[in-house]
Amino acid sequence: MAEEAAELAGAARPWLVSHPAEWRQVGIVATYWCLLGSMYFVPACRNVVFLGAACLFSFLNAVVIHNHMHQGVFQSKTLNHAWRRILSFGALYPASVNLPSHNLVHHHFDDDGQPDWAAPENVDFKWNLLNLIHFPNVAGPNTFAGVQRWAAIGGREEFKRQYVYDNVFMFGLTGALMVADFWTTLFFIVIPQLYGARCILRINIIQHDRCDTTTEWNHSRNFVGRAFNWIMCNNGYHTIHHNRAGVHWSELHTWHQREVVPRIDPSLDEPSMIKYLARTYLLPRKRPPAIDVARAERRSAPLAIESRDVRRAQAAEAGARA
Repeated sequence: MAEEAAELAGAARPWLVSHPAEWRQVGIVATYWCLLGSMYFVPACRNVVFLGAACLFSFLNAVVIHNHMHQGVFQSKTLNHAWRRILSFGALYPASVNLPSHNLVHHHFDDDGQPDWAAPENVDFKWNLLNLIHFPNVAGPNTFAGVQRWAAIGGREEFKRQYVYDNVFMFGLTGALMVADFWTTLFFIVIPQLYGARCILRINIIQHDRCDTTTEWNHSRNFVGRAFNWIMCNNGYHTIHHNRAGVHWSELHTWHQREVVPRIDPSLDEPSMIKYLARTYLLPRKRPPAIDVARAERRSAPLAIESRDVRRAQAAEAGARA
C-alpha cells in the first residue's frame, strides 16, 4: 500500500515546475521576452502598442521575481538559478536582492527593531501624487544600501555569489544589445526594464500606506478583483501573504477568505486597484488621513495559529530550502 501511494504521489507531481500553477508565471515571462525580442529584431514592432505591452509585462516579470524568491518556480535548483538570471534581465536589477530586502526586511516591517527600507513613511509630500511618483527614488537607494550592509555580514558568500551572477548576466546581455543597436536597446529594452522595476517598488506604498503595520492583520491593503489577481498571480492578497508567507501564491485567495476577511477593516479590501489609485492619488491633492483600521481586529475572535514570529521563521526556512 505504501508503495502504491508513493507511485500515485509521483504520478501527480507536475513535470519540471514545482507546482502546476507555475506555468502561468512561465507564460508571463515568455510573453515579455517575446515582446522585447519583437521590438528589437522587427522594426515594424517598434511602436507605442508593443512598448506599452512590454512595460506591463515588465511589471508582471517583477511580480514573478517576488513569487520566485519566496518559492522556486522549478523543481531543479539549477533551473531556479538560471530562471533568476532571466528574471533579473527583465527588470534590470538582481533578483537576489529580494531575499534580504523583501523576504527578511519588508516582511518584518519594523517590529524587529530594524527599519523597513521601503516603508511608505519614507516620502511625505503634501501633494499625494508626488509621494507615489517619487517613492522609487527613495526606496530604491535605501534598498540597495541596505543590501550592501546586509551582505557585508559574514557568512553571506552564497548570496554574494548569486548577486554577482545576476548582475553579470543582466548587465552583460543589456550591454551586448546596446553595442549591437544602442538606440533600439535604450528605447525598447531599457525603458520597459526600468518601468517594471520602479512600479514594483511603488506597490509597497500602495499596499501599506495608511495601514497599521503594528497589527497582526491590518497592516496591508488588498486588491481582491478576480481578473486582476489572475494576471497578478494573486499578489493582490497581500495581508495573507505577509501572515502566511509559506503558502503558495495560487492558494492565497482561499486563505484570504478564511483568515483575513473576518479580521480586517473592510476598507482594506479594495475591489479595484485602478479606482483606488484614482481616488487616492489623482483626485485629491492631500494624503488621506490614517484611520483606525485595527478596530476590526480588536472586535474579531482570536485565531488559534502560531505567532507571527514562528510563521516568519517557517516561511524563511521554506524559502531557504527553495
